[in-house]
Amino acid sequence: MSAPLAPDFTLHATGGQTVTLSALRGRKLVIYFYPKDNTPGCTTEAC
Repeated sequence: MSAPLAPDFTLHATGGQTVTLSALRGRKLVIYFYPKDNTPGCTTEAC
């Protein structure tokens, strides 16, 4: 059984580059979202 596919999207990367999900197709990928840097809850949950 396969997992459902995520819709394609574009993100801003470092150095002014952009990355699309479709460009990473076929590679192992972890997508991690968090609300804000330097908050104790997010830091604890991520570890």
